[in-house]
Amino acid sequence: MGAPYVPTKNKLALDILKEVKFKKNGLFVELGSGDGRIVRTAVKTYSVKGLAVDVNGLLIIWSKFLSKLDGTYPRINFVVKNILAVNLIRADYIYLFLFPAIIKKLVPIFDKELRKGTIIISHGFPISEYKKKLIKKVDRNTFPTYYYKI
Repeated sequence: MGAPYVPTKNKLALDILKEVKFKKNGLFVELGSGDGRIVRTAVKTYSVKGLAVDVNGLLIIWSKFLSKLDGTYPRINFVVKNILAVNLIRADYIYLFLFPAIIKKLVPIFDKELRKGTIIISHGFPISEYKKKLIKKVDRNTFPTYYYKI
C-alpha cells in the first residue's frame, strides 16, 4: 500500500539509526515494517521498545520469527494493520520508507498525535510539509535520509 517490500541492508540500518540520540526505553515505531529490520536494529542497538506495523500479515509473521531468533522479540510488538490506523500518541521515534503519496496522508495524523520532540526518520523521501522541522539530511548512495523533530 505505502511502498513495496524492499529490505534494507544491515549496515545501512545501522548508519540510518546512528544519526539519532535515542533515550533508553523510548518507543520506536516502524511504519511499513516489512521484515522489521529497522525496528529490530533499533531495539537491539539502542535499548528502545519497538512497534512494527505492516499491512502484510506474512511479513509480520516473518519479522516476528526473526525477532525471536535475534532476541529482540520481548521488546517489540508486531501488528498487522493499515499504517493510517495506528495510534502514534506514545511514539518517541518513527521510521518510514514510504512513497510520498502515503507520507502526505500520514502528515495530518502526525500533526494530531505526535508529541513535541518526537523524531521522524524518513528514508528515501522528504516530508515536504515539515521543511521547517528538518534537523538533518544525510545523502546516501541509494536514497537520502531525512530527520525531523516535531
